[in-house]
Amino acid sequence: MRKQDNLEKLNIPHSRPTVGPAEAKAVSDVIGSGYMAEGDMVKQFEAAFAKFLGLEYATSTNSGTSGLHLTMLAMGIGKGDEVIIPSYVCSALLNAVNYTGANPILADIDPDTYNLDVVDVQRHINNRTKAIIVPHLFGLAADLDAILRLDVPIIEDCAQSVGGVYQERPVGTIGMASIYSFYATKVISTGEGGMVATSSRALAEEIRDLKKYDKRAAYKVRFNYKMNDIQAALGIVQLKALESFILRRRDIAERYHKAFNSFSLMLPPSDAGHIYFRYVLGLPMDAGPWIRELARMGITCARPIHHPLHQYLKLGGYQATDKAWKQSLSIPIYPTLTDDEINNVIESVTFCCEKFC
Repeated sequence: MRKQDNLEKLNIPHSRPTVGPAEAKAVSDVIGSGYMAEGDMVKQFEAAFAKFLGLEYATSTNSGTSGLHLTMLAMGIGKGDEVIIPSYVCSALLNAVNYTGANPILADIDPDTYNLDVVDVQRHINNRTKAIIVPHLFGLAADLDAILRLDVPIIEDCAQSVGGVYQERPVGTIGMASIYSFYATKVISTGEGGMVATSSRALAEEIRDLKKYDKRAAYKVRFNYKMNDIQAALGIVQLKALESFILRRRDIAERYHKAFNSFSLMLPPSDAGHIYFRYVLGLPMDAGPWIRELARMGITCARPIHHPLHQYLKLGGYQATDKAWKQSLSIPIYPTLTDDEINNVIESVTFCCEKFC
């Protein structure tokens, strides 16, 4: 158990970027070149990302949300259509569907994985359903085979799972398209930024057309969703380091598994393809007291989803999502955690287990 006189010395954030001298040099080189808009570095990053996934096409954007918006537009999704998304997810998905004019249809989650509940998804499908957005939440691949059997186009949301694996295939290579976020604290980071990947030439060309908004022969509504060369330079360096990032995350997760296995907690699934973007504990009670107690000890933890979408929309009937929101706790897990910090997280969470469980 941690000594009380050490508590004031700790300040371990819930998340932080993994960047260093290589990223600083890459950015400096772009600035020194005098060209900082979308240019050769963006093309290099797109090519490297497509090669990493083994797909033909990757198109950069200024955020994952932008990439999702463009993907749905390129699929012809619009007013009167329906798109199924989980309630237990970041509000970016809700925003992107609303941008298209389509109707977002919320589905519940599997309480064991936090990913989409396929049975509940099936219940919502009708002739207006044009797509299912499938997040691989917290780094764990969703049950794609079961969702594919529903015979509705899938957009994989890989914002938290780049580098993850589903049945020996990279996540992001199975649906019609996949979208990625490179926000500051994501698996790899360009500060802000995103990517859309697909094996469909027609889809990729339409997405690129929608993103190239100026100096066109004919007008239609297009979008200023471009990534710049500074961001792309960061992305190239980060992508090269991705394997080491994931190995470190898995190592930390294994230490957490061993430390917390004896307590009355639901631990993340020990799946070989899991990259542990988040390490989420299922608690026997509301997470609020744990968050406050851990903060007092210098460990910043959080509910992994700020608010489920059905709560924003004042809808009922999402029991698994409600329980997950109330009783789930995300604790720090990222490559730059030191061994001392990991030990402090373990000791602090153990203290809470002994106090609350």
